[in-house]
Amino acid sequence: MGDYSKALEFYEKSHKILEKALPSNHPNLASSYNNIGQVYKNMGDYSKALEFYEKSLKIREKALPPNHPLLATSYNNIGGVYNDMGDYSKALEFYEKAHQIYEKALPSNHPHLATSYNNIGLMYNDMGDYSIALEFYEKALKILEKALPSNHPHLASSYNNIGGVYNNMGDYSIALEFYEKALKIKEKALPPNHPSLATSYNNIGWAYYGKGDYSKALSSLEKALSIWQKSLPPNHPDIKTVKNSIDNVKKKM
Repeated sequence: MGDYSKALEFYEKSHKILEKALPSNHPNLASSYNNIGQVYKNMGDYSKALEFYEKSLKIREKALPPNHPLLATSYNNIGGVYNDMGDYSKALEFYEKAHQIYEKALPSNHPHLATSYNNIGLMYNDMGDYSIALEFYEKALKILEKALPSNHPHLASSYNNIGGVYNNMGDYSIALEFYEKALKIKEKALPPNHPSLATSYNNIGWAYYGKGDYSKALSSLEKALSIWQKSLPPNHPDIKTVKNSIDNVKKKM
């Protein structure tokens, strides 16, 4: 629901109990570290997120066989933090480790494989290799469209990713088409102040900006800011970024 401080409070209560009740290398402790890491990532505290994800990975590497899907989850999570920190080559390294495990451990149409294709696509997108990014994103979408109901949030993420590549390639109309598909799903699936809705409004704002439609761009970016201010800590990088975007749009008007 995007209420990260509340989530953290419950995860930490849970973790306290597990630390007393279980040996220090128990897989349930790894899951607990993972949950806490996820919240810090969502709050934009990447060094803290990395610390908890690495604790989780340490336990899993000792407790699980080398091709276990939970190890892949850990690699994916660590890759995600490096991505957010802008270290794309490091992120790609972890995403590819995860993908190797999924390819061995899972059937070819498993949603986890789609997540993996999405992650690798994201790296190529961030590194500016848009045609390869699109290739991976479309592989992911193919799996998800078969595996999930048409209003599932994972499909929204997939549409969002494809929209992002078209946006980066300067094809703003197609980008908008995918961004709006994503928003449609999120509006049905999520509470009205969920940070992920703000991400969609932010993306749509940028696509309108690219098209030169500054009034629509401003409207979408202001919706994004309004949601993020309600749902994220005030020093979160997304809030700073969208404020800068709003200033840029106003200068163009």
